[in-house]
Amino acid sequence: MSRPTPTRIVRHRLSTALRDRVAGADAERRAHAIWLADGPRRFAPLDPICRVHGHPGMYAGGIRALLLQALHPLEMAGVGEHSGYRGDPWGRLQRTSEFIAMTTYGPMDAAQRVIDRINRVHTTVRGTARDGRQYAATDPHLLRWVHVAEIDSFLRAHQHYARTPLTAADADTYVDQAAWAATRLGVDDPPRSTADLEASLAAYRPELESTPGARDVARFLLAEPPLPALARPGFWLLAAGAVQLLPGYARDLLGLHLPGRTRALEPLALRGVADPLGRLGTAAVGWALSSPEDPRNAPYSSAVVDRRGVA
Repeated sequence: MSRPTPTRIVRHRLSTALRDRVAGADAERRAHAIWLADGPRRFAPLDPICRVHGHPGMYAGGIRALLLQALHPLEMAGVGEHSGYRGDPWGRLQRTSEFIAMTTYGPMDAAQRVIDRINRVHTTVRGTARDGRQYAATDPHLLRWVHVAEIDSFLRAHQHYARTPLTAADADTYVDQAAWAATRLGVDDPPRSTADLEASLAAYRPELESTPGARDVARFLLAEPPLPALARPGFWLLAAGAVQLLPGYARDLLGLHLPGRTRALEPLALRGVADPLGRLGTAAVGWALSSPEDPRNAPYSSAVVDRRGVA
């Protein structure tokens, strides 16, 4: 057996570090349960949802989704009181990544078990926001906000960073395919096309606010990421891309403005500074995770795909 080259060693170490953060210490066990386990799948490897969720743009897209979701005060109240995002930020990320990966790539029966587990947890998340309003994680309206902010972020990151973005028809298919898991989590009437998605986001706009909780999430993610000092620069590359992809109103509400820039010139500065940084970070993640030996890069056999579900 030939000795690993320095390049392969570096890529393996970086890949392992990323997987451990996003999937947890048992990342390999989870990978086998999702990508190598036998059983019918709901989606084929070349389906739009598999292309989007398998692209490294998901890292910047995930940061964008967290920032955008935090702007809904009732959603933020539930996150602040129940998710432990400061005490256990990686645990929350790992549970979310398992849900996305399993419902996209995993056997259908295993995907349903993950959905059932999340639904049970949601029944325990309820309380009162700072303004006195009641919230519950089972509220279809709040679940819909989480869903539309998430898939809008994933789709925008993919379209921005992918060498071959989805066609307009495939982008509609992505939104429609993502609705499958959303409905099983209690989302009423999830969007089924990009036009529906844009309309859904616009409808939530009057409900979004700049709350102390939302600003704390932004500060925690962007200024105080829970990472060793040596790992922070790489994270900040992805975060720069995430901020650049946020709608202008979201950056305004979160106070995310470049110092010393007038508002009129800020979009140009973001494209000139944040966008190249985001592209560099996404390319680095893509390189680290592109090992052909990784089962995630050769998902399930053709025999399994032929038996995939269609409902």
